Amino acid sequence: MKAFVYLSLLLCVPFAHSHAQSPAANVQLSAQKSAALPAHLTTRLQWARTPQLEYSDADLNQQDRAAIVRVVADETGQITQATIQESTGLSKLDNMLINATKAALIQPFQVDDTAVPTIGYQAFTLKIAHALKSNDCVYRFDSEHWRKQQQDKKVPFRYIEQPSLQVDRDELKGKDRYVRLSFKVDKAGNVTRVKIKKGSGIYALDEKVMQAVMGAKVEVSKTLWLYKKSTLSDKINFSLDACQ
Repeated sequence: MKAFVYLSLLLCVPFAHSHAQSPAANVQLSAQKSAALPAHLTTRLQWARTPQLEYSDADLNQQDRAAIVRVVADETGQITQATIQESTGLSKLDNMLINATKAALIQPFQVDDTAVPTIGYQAFTLKIAHALKSNDCVYRFDSEHWRKQQQDKKVPFRYIEQPSLQVDRDELKGKDRYVRLSFKVDKAGNVTRVKIKKGSGIYALDEKVMQAVMGAKVEVSKTLWLYKKSTLSDKINFSLDACQ
């Protein structure tokens, strides 16, 4: 049975593992580049194309695995180096992660309109496949905006389809959670950037919500484009009472 890796970014060292899905976006770069400027060091890489890894339970040797990869990218966002900072314990799996990371692309950081190299870390959490039981409780993307849209209420934008999100009750760690975010879209309705305005207190959960929105496509009112208001917002609640 195949599964796709959940990806996350690191907040700080020591490293924390978290989850995300895989966005893809076009990157528009400044033509000006300078090797004289120092590399941008970050704990939150902005991915234009996240690492894609398909794996099986056999690849994981029948147990969950985690790893951290050190990433070095040039001014264009191309990955020039990917090295294992923290191993999965399986050399073959480590090499799969390195290759997936090298094939990815980040959004370059700019200093005074000049793109500079980037150095950061990517955490991977790889889980063996578990078939959901009938009594398992799973939260989907049931945001405030999505609910209004489903009730045919007037909204400034519409999700073309429900963003893909799956959160287990255990991931809330015994408390109600919510995530408030804003995001930008282009005129084609593609989400180009997502920002957490108020986090849940759990980095892995925030990342899951961010990547769900990053992979969404929306339909925006023409009035918004007339006034150049391309930044949208939403909020998603995770209540323990709603998932018994």
